[in-house]
Amino acid sequence: MKAPITILFCLVILLGCKNDGKLTFEPQTITDDACEECPEISIEMPKVLDQTKLAETINTALDEELISLLVYDDGMEATTVSEAIQSFKNGYDELQKLYPDETVKWEAKITGTVSYENKNVLTIALNSYLFTGGAHGYTTRRFLNFDKNKGMEIENRELFKDRKDFEHFAETKFRIQEDIPLDEPINSTGFMFEGDTFYLPENIGFTEEGMVLLYNQYEVASYADGAITLVLPFNEIKNYLTHKIGE
Repeated sequence: MKAPITILFCLVILLGCKNDGKLTFEPQTITDDACEECPEISIEMPKVLDQTKLAETINTALDEELISLLVYDDGMEATTVSEAIQSFKNGYDELQKLYPDETVKWEAKITGTVSYENKNVLTIALNSYLFTGGAHGYTTRRFLNFDKNKGMEIENRELFKDRKDFEHFAETKFRIQEDIPLDEPINSTGFMFEGDTFYLPENIGFTEEGMVLLYNQYEVASYADGAITLVLPFNEIKNYLTHKIGE
């Protein structure tokens, strides 16, 4: 009787893992430092292994983000990550030809991680550092949100039942966090919101702590101020959202 019991136990474990709703990811690493003078390129991204529409959507979206970050050669239309890497290298080579004594080696470091996942929603955070000359490089963080039931990427506008209602709530929380008086203009303490009017950032995502509103460098403040982040706990925002989060 030991063997059947063991087999049954294993099946229960496997089925439990299958039905937990979590996707299966495999880390993939891409590096390119073919020579000492070449740009330094390092990419670490999760890849979904499941054979589903959702998996295809996620993997395609991640590739598209990588391509948009790396393309620098205007004369080359990149449709794959490999082509985008070559475009980045071509851009460096062209600059080196124009300014052979001044060009500092370029860098591209991009990492992707799953920052949140439940049975309804998946969020992947992409962190990138690009240096293409100048006084300093540029660091960004980008969130990609996916509806796991529909197998589709979620646009920011689709996150909220009433975007304006949520925006008003977020502005109040932002003012409290940044010590901006409620009766003063949003830029009264040094921020640089266009039109002196609060608005949501392009980057909105989820972590285990809640919803993250992320303004990257230069969006609403100076480079020296760095990224501006507002984290809103799930229990405060659940009534504003179209998807069930935090469960």
